Amino acid sequence: MRAGVIGLGDMGSGLAKNLIKNGFETTGFDLSDARMSTLKEMGGNAASSVVDVAKNADIVYVMVMNGGQAKAVILGEDGLISHMPKGGAVILTATIKPSEVREISVAMEGSGIHLIDSPVSGGFPGAQGGTLTMMAAGSPEVLDEYQPAMEAVSKTIHRVGERAGDGQVMKSCLQTLIGSIFGATFEAASLAAKAGVSGQALYDVFSTSGASCGVANGALENIIDRKFEGTGSGIGTMHKDLTISLNMAEELGVPLLMASTAMQIFHQGKSKYPEGDNWVCTRVMEEIVGAELHR
Repeated sequence: MRAGVIGLGDMGSGLAKNLIKNGFETTGFDLSDARMSTLKEMGGNAASSVVDVAKNADIVYVMVMNGGQAKAVILGEDGLISHMPKGGAVILTATIKPSEVREISVAMEGSGIHLIDSPVSGGFPGAQGGTLTMMAAGSPEVLDEYQPAMEAVSKTIHRVGERAGDGQVMKSCLQTLIGSIFGATFEAASLAAKAGVSGQALYDVFSTSGASCGVANGALENIIDRKFEGTGSGIGTMHKDLTISLNMAEELGVPLLMASTAMQIFHQGKSKYPEGDNWVCTRVMEEIVGAELHR
């Protein structure tokens, strides 16, 4: 089975890396020349276009930033469904609106190409380490057929439904929780900084208490080590994901009080430090209170 990857950033490069590691002939495409060079160094094939990927892959991972890009890559005149071999599959691992995935699914009907709606969780470490959690939606037969290609990039595969959009709905619910935990962690860190608490002491207590979890612990470690950029968790991604969650909640008439507050925290961080990582939200709060939290 030949694999393809569209989008070779922090997440997509990890998909390609682990597909290659697990013996898949892998062809990738990205607009960045540097990312394409990295793909070749890993043993992958650098494509000249999306069409080139489509012609050389039976299954293609799409890891782009938003729904517009996903539609262009999959449905465009030079998109995947016009050039992939019949019976192949597109695995949409990008996080986009559930409604956008449903639109893509409808447009793919009759194309002979299957769609697996499977956003992922695990961030940069999970993508690079091949330990992502996948929230996969698709027919059981298609999921069975392409299970090996999914196992190559993940540790856990949850089958969350058969309808296109079910995967994205699950991811939106997950990001609602993760974003809220982040926001609370940033606030607690700022409070501790102003009170003169040691960052190491705060981490020791948090990480061994009932509040301990990977999300909070990882965020706090980056804060006390002052790692606000280059950690593989760009603030733009969480900002986008919370926007999707709140949009879905608006459509369904569901109040999201915690996620709404978290969204404002991320909005201020992104406005002040658009190139920063999630943890930079704490830096903005520290600037307001006039104190910093160090290890």
